[in-house]
Amino acid sequence: MTFARNHWYVAAYGREIGRELLARTILGEPLVFYRSEAGEVVALADRCVHRRYPLSESRLEGDTIVCGYHGFTYDKAGSCVFVPGQERIPRTARVPSYPVVEQDSFVWVWIGERDRADEALIPRAPWLADPAYTTVCGMEPLAARYELLVDNLMDLSHETYLHGGYIGTPEVANTPITTEVDEDDRVIYVSRHMADAACPPFYAKSTGIEGRITRWQDIEYHPPCLYLLHSRVAPVDVLPKADGSDPHGFHVEVVYAITPETEHSTHDFWAVARDFALDDQEVSDFLRDSNRTVVLQDVTALDLLERVIRSEPEGYQELSINIDTGGLAARRILKRMVAEADEPSKAAVT
Repeated sequence: MTFARNHWYVAAYGREIGRELLARTILGEPLVFYRSEAGEVVALADRCVHRRYPLSESRLEGDTIVCGYHGFTYDKAGSCVFVPGQERIPRTARVPSYPVVEQDSFVWVWIGERDRADEALIPRAPWLADPAYTTVCGMEPLAARYELLVDNLMDLSHETYLHGGYIGTPEVANTPITTEVDEDDRVIYVSRHMADAACPPFYAKSTGIEGRITRWQDIEYHPPCLYLLHSRVAPVDVLPKADGSDPHGFHVEVVYAITPETEHSTHDFWAVARDFALDDQEVSDFLRDSNRTVVLQDVTALDLLERVIRSEPEGYQELSINIDTGGLAARRILKRMVAEADEPSKAAVT
């Protein structure tokens, strides 16, 4: 397997989980999610211990799931509390439960070793729940390995060619980047600052800016799951104040949660939060439709690339250049995280 298991992953938006059973596969593990009557999110393995029937195809009864095949009933912790035809409940009649945390409009789940599930390790995307921002969001299924989406997002030069007419302009591909990795080797920063650029429709129609712009793209990637793009645009003739503030700038926080479904499929969660036109529904609709179009263009390209990679001869060597420094750093860190997940825990050793 190629997963870094001992990390938090986004399983859903909070709004997706209610009193209906929700099935979702995370890191190859079929899970079922629901809210208890008190509003708590519950995550259990989506497989009855009796004959493997999906619990997501069963029913809720209070805070318990009643298997739709033979009636085995499980509580929030995954313990079986009823077996049909007998009073004694077998000791092994339980399904795994998984730690979950709701934060910044996401539901995060921990698939790895339970005793290592530290909530403090969850990266933040506070704009998604900040009343000073308005957010549009969605999720698209990707029939490709998650590493391809990481590569895609770490190198935004593809906007010029794949997303022309929406978000890309010539300056994105032609402007050099800077890449840094923090001292703990946990966060990757990739920046591209364009002093004089064309304003793509994505920003021209949402902000009303006419003419050339100054444009910032500052990426902050927290492997393995969370990608943040701090985007800012301003009229080209408007400079920030001496204190660094920019009252005439428009800020957009683009968030991707990159969650592997299987080794060759991915949940592509995306969100766009803005600090302007907060109550303008037309702007929200435009940004939602435009960003979903961009995401679907990526999905089409990456689905195709997955098929190419799976059919190519063993040992094929790809070429990397300067624009790939962020993606290569991400590959290195992800490879290390996967290796760490394969190591036996200290508890197991002792």
